[in-house]
Order: sequence, then C-alpha cells, then structure tokens
Amino acid sequence: MFSNPALYIQQLLMGLPGIIIAITFHEAAHGYAAESMGDPTPKNAGRLTLNPLAHMDPIGFLCLVFLRFGWAKPVPINPNNFSDRKKGIIMVSLAGCLTNLLFGFIGMAAYLAVAPLNNAILSGILQNIYFYNVLFAVFNLIPIPPLDGSRVLAEFLPYNAAQKYESLSRYGFIILMILMVTGIFSLIITPIVNGITGLFYMILSPIISMIWGL
Repeated sequence: MFSNPALYIQQLLMGLPGIIIAITFHEAAHGYAAESMGDPTPKNAGRLTLNPLAHMDPIGFLCLVFLRFGWAKPVPINPNNFSDRKKGIIMVSLAGCLTNLLFGFIGMAAYLAVAPLNNAILSGILQNIYFYNVLFAVFNLIPIPPLDGSRVLAEFLPYNAAQKYESLSRYGFIILMILMVTGIFSLIITPIVNGITGLFYMILSPIISMIWGL
C-alpha cells in the first residue's frame, strides 16, 4: 500500500464496480423475491431498485472497499405477508446469494472472453466482479444470525430451537469479527470461493476457447 500508493488506488478503483454490483443485485433480489411472495414492504421502502445508493450502508461499504469485509443495508420484509411463510423466508433468503452466483458466473465468462485482449484494467475489473459476487454469496450463506444462511437453517429447526438460534443475532457481528481477526473466517471462506470460481472456470474455459477459435 505505502510502497506503491498509485497501484493501491488503482486496485481499489478496479474493485468498486464488483462491490457495487454485488451489493445492489443481492439486496434488490431480496426485495423482488419478497414482492413475488406477496410482501409489499420492500416496494414501500423504495428497495425495488437497482440504484446502488438505496442499498448501501456507508460504513459497511467502506469496510468492503478497504477490508473486503462489510455489509449492505438490509431489505425490510414482513414474513406475515407471504402467501407461504416458510417458503417465502427461504426464497427471499436465498434470492440474493443465487443472484450473486449468477453474476459471478457472468463475470467469469466476461473475464475469460476479454482475456485475449490483454487489457489489464478491463480484466481486473471483471475479475473483481466475479470475485466479489461469489464472495458475497458464500459469506451470506454462513449460518450465523442474521446472515441469510441462518434464516434458511432456522426454518428447518423446531420452533423453540429456532427462537434461541435467532436470538444469537445480537452477537452475530461480534462472532463474525472474531472469526475474521483470528483468521478462521479466511480458512472457511477462501477454499469455498476458490472452489466455486474454479468450477466456473472449468465450465466456461472450453466454451470461451472454442468461441475465440472460430
């Protein structure tokens, strides 16, 4: 960082599109999924939008930019409005992560497609797009309240166990910070992110190579 500030700033700028896309589509997907299940709360809160500013938490965004660990502004939902409460909670919780995986796949395809152009800046931007989207998906699937993965898991627990489990949400941020500071977070997340991006590469590389060979 301090030995080459120009390179550091360039890397930060190349990461911004990936972070913004990951946040925006993740949160918007939650909102649209909730609306599809009969809940107008996200729409009333102005969250059915692809405007990044509607979904960003300023501090969480800065943490993502500089630490690769942060958060967005949660989309408000009211499960009591769902036509099927359990199905609705599961669909809404998974919608953001599945959308991130889709954009991670698209980002990888675009990255491989432009690789022969040898444009370092464009390749760096696309690499960050697929990286941050996959990272968002994996991170949010961690079953620590109040992350999306915990909401899915809670729906399969007995009522009393689910209540106790969800009550851990008040300690969720502290738990996540401990995992990050101790390095446990990286040990868990990194292999999964690498595995998913490796799978995307294995699927897409032969296809893109064949297209470029035509």
